[in-house]
Amino acid sequence: MLSPSQLAKSKSFSIRDPSLIYTKCSTAMAFQNNLVIIAILSIILGAMAQPPATSNDEVDPSTFLKTFEQWMAQFGRTYGDNAEKQRRLTIFVKNLLFVNNFNSQGNKTYKLSVNLFSDMANEEFLGLYTGFQAPNVTLNSSSFRGQRNIKSFRYQDLSETDVPTRIDWREQGAVTPVKEQGQCSSCWAFSAVAAIEGITKIKSNQLISLSEQQLVDCNRDQINKGCGGGNMEDAFKYINDNGGITSEENYQYKGAEETCDTTKTTEYAAKINGYEMVPPNSENDLLKAVAKQPVSVAIDADGDEFRAYASGVFSGNCGTNLTHAVTIVGFGTTEEGTNYWLVKNSWGETWGEKGYVRILRNAGPPGGLCGIAMYPSYPTASAMAPAPSPL
Repeated sequence: MLSPSQLAKSKSFSIRDPSLIYTKCSTAMAFQNNLVIIAILSIILGAMAQPPATSNDEVDPSTFLKTFEQWMAQFGRTYGDNAEKQRRLTIFVKNLLFVNNFNSQGNKTYKLSVNLFSDMANEEFLGLYTGFQAPNVTLNSSSFRGQRNIKSFRYQDLSETDVPTRIDWREQGAVTPVKEQGQCSSCWAFSAVAAIEGITKIKSNQLISLSEQQLVDCNRDQINKGCGGGNMEDAFKYINDNGGITSEENYQYKGAEETCDTTKTTEYAAKINGYEMVPPNSENDLLKAVAKQPVSVAIDADGDEFRAYASGVFSGNCGTNLTHAVTIVGFGTTEEGTNYWLVKNSWGETWGEKGYVRILRNAGPPGGLCGIAMYPSYPTASAMAPAPSPL
């Protein structure tokens, strides 16, 4: 019999007696309402209608409950009452079976796993853990390009020989540890801050963890709304107009909107002198920019596969409805010849490859896979004296 941890990692499994789901789970949890158990049973029976598993391993139905409670302990999850726990268990089992069935296919460039979001429906996840707000213009239109006067950018004249075959800004010391936005739609702040941390290291040779909370609290206008979402272009504008941004140590992240602490906003740890947009829908131009510094981008993070991403080069189904802001901190090619973007996320180190995702590069559509080349931007800065609070 598989243990709960083996179940979460297994490629395939069979259920000895599906009817035991009802008996064992209801007894173990002493649920008053057995309709949820019936719902779980229907999910499992639906999974069994898929092509037969290649493994002869059998799973005791109560293993689902054990796996769920192990997962709850790992991520510190608690629920207000049994009804809520029942609802979350149903979602968890559905997501677990989705991950299991996906990984059993064996013909993908990436793997999935249960993670922090495995007890959430996709709509709930998007509402809590994304937050990119696009400007009021179609991103792939000529008006978008014209409105921002994106006729050129400083790296446009780089030749193919100027661009390396791979770069990882982590290896250059220009990337701070992965952070976690929590249940606050502040991805835009994390994306902008990561790009500024990168250019600050490049220009001053100091890696400084900067304050996302300053942006959440103080950069509020018609576009950026704290935990209500925002975009990086507006964040860069605020930081430039403010004269700089303070450090994470000085203005720590709370994961919630608070009153702007103006006593801290002028204690600058880093400064920029502007920002530029990379011409949209050009992975070639984006490659040139990332070769010189980390770049803020937006992606379509809507989908079960991206939410459950664990490792490999993500090449799954996603559209161009930009919902989430991240930062490209490198690019490269796998041993198998697959080109990828190296992307820093803000969902903590338990998600993906220790907080990172590799996304297929040169996927075909002009905007790139998941729209990664549709809204790229980066801060500009001059050489500056080292700031006083290195990471």
